[in-house]
Amino acid sequence: MTISALAASGGVGVETVRFYQRRGLLDTPSRGGGIRHYGDADLRRLRFIRSAQAAGFTLDGIAELLALDATHDRARVRALADARIAALDAKIAELQQARDALATLAQRCGHGKRGPCPILEAFDTGAGSR
Repeated sequence: MTISALAASGGVGVETVRFYQRRGLLDTPSRGGGIRHYGDADLRRLRFIRSAQAAGFTLDGIAELLALDATHDRARVRALADARIAALDAKIAELQQARDALATLAQRCGHGKRGPCPILEAFDTGAGSR
């Protein structure tokens, strides 16, 4: 398949494929008849990259996962996954705290009729970011 067919099948743009190639995540095949041809293995790798990104892995982390695939080092893959889970748990806690703070401000805003809006006041003083 051509690069545009690969990109479409992988749900990305052509420039994303080229970016992954520059980062060393995808191979750049040689030109056959002036056109680069990609195979099923390239599509599987592209889908792997997209799935790993959706799980929150960075491109550096994905490169490490791809390298580990050849070594079958499950312990290291598990350690990377555990670290990613911990980071996601921390982000979830941070988002929950922000949600709770905003819900409190929204409730205070809905009950008052005089003075500045508590939400706008909190954002203006920076209290809403705590």
